[in-house]
Amino acid sequence: MTRERFDTAPDFQEYLGVVEQNRELWTGIFSRVRVPEDLVSEARRCHGTWRLVALSEDWCGDAVNVLPVVARFAAEVNWEMKVLDRDGNLDLMDAHLTDGRSRSIPVVIVYDEDFQEVGWWGPRPEELQRWVKTEGASLDKDARYKEVRRWYAKDRGRTAVTEILQVFCDRIRKAAEV
Repeated sequence: MTRERFDTAPDFQEYLGVVEQNRELWTGIFSRVRVPEDLVSEARRCHGTWRLVALSEDWCGDAVNVLPVVARFAAEVNWEMKVLDRDGNLDLMDAHLTDGRSRSIPVVIVYDEDFQEVGWWGPRPEELQRWVKTEGASLDKDARYKEVRRWYAKDRGRTAVTEILQVFCDRIRKAAEV
């Protein structure tokens, strides 16, 4: 990631302006998001300048459920977040494949102040990903998506934000212990 590439990418609000599919869902989730204060407090203890890049497409059901929460969270802790479309940024996507083979989204990549990658997260919270690959795999697409939406509605983004924090806060804590 270069500063120029990051700086020219749309932020989440700009991304919402170009979303075509599921626009009401994207904006509706974003308008209702409330990030738990304990996660905001934890993020503030992870000192440093952090930049997030999310790979997304507006048609993706997981992205529409995760990225509005991550965007609200990033705004609350004063971290910059940009959104790039997956298909127009295959160099980044192919460096962050799910299970080393799938272009699954969303992907959230964490960069430090020098635009060095610290780690990445995606495409779903671990618990949900396990369910989709096991029990969920036996359901037809519509039934599986209904259960996925139910899981996201109940979780309200907490698990995704927690896991994203773990990507780099754990690394920072370990470095401080050395």
